[in-house]
Amino acid sequence: MPNFDKILIAPCGMNCGICYAYLRTKNKCYGCNIENPSKPKYCKECIMKNCDVIQSNESGFCFECDAFPCKRLKQLDKRYRTKYNMSMTQNLLFIQEQGIEAFLSSENRRWECKSCGGTINVHHKICSKCGKESGIQNS
Repeated sequence: MPNFDKILIAPCGMNCGICYAYLRTKNKCYGCNIENPSKPKYCKECIMKNCDVIQSNESGFCFECDAFPCKRLKQLDKRYRTKYNMSMTQNLLFIQEQGIEAFLSSENRRWECKSCGGTINVHHKICSKCGKESGIQNS
């Protein structure tokens, strides 16, 4: 079963633990919240991660902003809902309402491969451990 940690949840609500870049072995990304000099420029300059409100709020998440959800988050959320059946805005609302621990528990169940217990890649809908296509639970 996946075992996600809070550090893997980006300010925008993305669970970096289900991202293909995190799950791959070559040129692995360690997530939005981990500083790494080899990160691509677009990651280092991420508008949401570098937002002044995010940098100064207690939780480190976008939901504390008066502009939540901002235009950029709405665009990102729409792309992920359409292409990958995952909503960053819903993730953030879940965290805000039920807490990070409940969210992590839910994510562990949602993204677990039913065949082998590995982690399903959100971008390709395949298990990073066994390579099988796997359906995901909606919540």
